[in-house]
Amino acid sequence: MTDIEVGARRHMVVIEAVTPTHLVKYAGASGDFNPLHHDNEFAQLHGYPGLFGHGMFTMGLTARIVTDWFGPAAMRSYGVRFTRQVWPGDRLETTAEVVAMDGDIARLSIETRNQRDEVVIAGDAEVALA
Repeated sequence: MTDIEVGARRHMVVIEAVTPTHLVKYAGASGDFNPLHHDNEFAQLHGYPGLFGHGMFTMGLTARIVTDWFGPAAMRSYGVRFTRQVWPGDRLETTAEVVAMDGDIARLSIETRNQRDEVVIAGDAEVALA
């Protein structure tokens, strides 16, 4: 991928609408059965409006922009900050931008926003282009 340069950007919808079923399936796949993520009543008893998404669920969805753009084998590092919770009904869109190049390594800035244009994840990744 020699045509990648600083400033190259990609944008994608990573999920149209988060559902409680997505969260239950993620709990089963990850082994994270914290009831805040699958039991609405429990979440409300603990001060939340209802159940909400696992941070790692959102992180995994966000990673799609990197793997779809460069392929899964290209990813060398990936890290994020969780800035807001993700709720059932949320639509998530991710943008990635190449912010630096070092030989065959591209460094990306990544951000995922919900339908209210709130950043839910901000992070970065490094990918190998060769």
